Amino acid sequence: MLYNAFYDFIRCETIRSAHTVSAYKRDLEQFRRFLTAELCHADDDPRKASFADLRLWVASLASQGMATTTILRKLSALRAFYGYLVRHHGLEVNPTSRLVAPRAPKPLPVFIAPADTARTIAMMDAFSEDFVEARNALIVVMLYTTGMRVSELTGLRNGDIHVDGGELKVLGKRNKERIIPFGKELSDMICHYRTLREQVPFDAAADIFFVRPDGRPMYRQLIYPIVHDALSQAAAASSRKSPHVLRHSFATDMLNNGADLNAVQKLLGHESLATTQRYTHISYRELQQNYKLAHPRALKK
Repeated sequence: MLYNAFYDFIRCETIRSAHTVSAYKRDLEQFRRFLTAELCHADDDPRKASFADLRLWVASLASQGMATTTILRKLSALRAFYGYLVRHHGLEVNPTSRLVAPRAPKPLPVFIAPADTARTIAMMDAFSEDFVEARNALIVVMLYTTGMRVSELTGLRNGDIHVDGGELKVLGKRNKERIIPFGKELSDMICHYRTLREQVPFDAAADIFFVRPDGRPMYRQLIYPIVHDALSQAAAASSRKSPHVLRHSFATDMLNNGADLNAVQKLLGHESLATTQRYTHISYRELQQNYKLAHPRALKK
């Protein structure tokens, strides 16, 4: 079956992350159902789908009120799939080559004000003797202190963290490793968590750092409510309270406090400097707002 062959291919023979593979599979299964259920294609061969069929699918996504960014991700999955069919399964013409993608909006990243972040951390007890309470506090502090992605956090291994040297190794997008330094506060929290972690069962061979009380690894869907609940208590003004907001806050606070743009790019694992530069726009917007509120000439009408 061509769909399953593609899923195996991107999982085993490409450097896409597990999250990307999972997203591509969901998107293509949705496309597959559209061809068979909505367009009544008799067989399950995607090579028989026409350019018009693909346009109808994109139009149906838009008619559902789906966000432009979501549609673009689904188009990315579709293009990768049909490119694979051309290279490996005899498809002569790639129907996605003529698809016109909607223009993606470029909103500024959402971040938490430093005072709210500090209040959030202060309200959590990273040195609690309760395993879950200490682990959850460490998750929030580590996301904000290192700026790592959720997938990088859940993939973190115990052996990747070196408190003596104050650094940890993460495996980022496209399997690129990077080293992130950290300070004594996080070191102390990590040491305390490790003490509690030794008291719960876990797979020593897997060596996953963040685990549940029964020893099974944490995964991304479990991280979101931890961060959301923590931020809801102290950062109520923010419209979003996701783990990625802590990554945005890390970058924004670093730049606002004088960090070099190239250094922040390396810490975040951005391939393009332009991606990191989005945070300088936030900083400039804050400067503009402060100027308008504080300068006497700006206040004159």
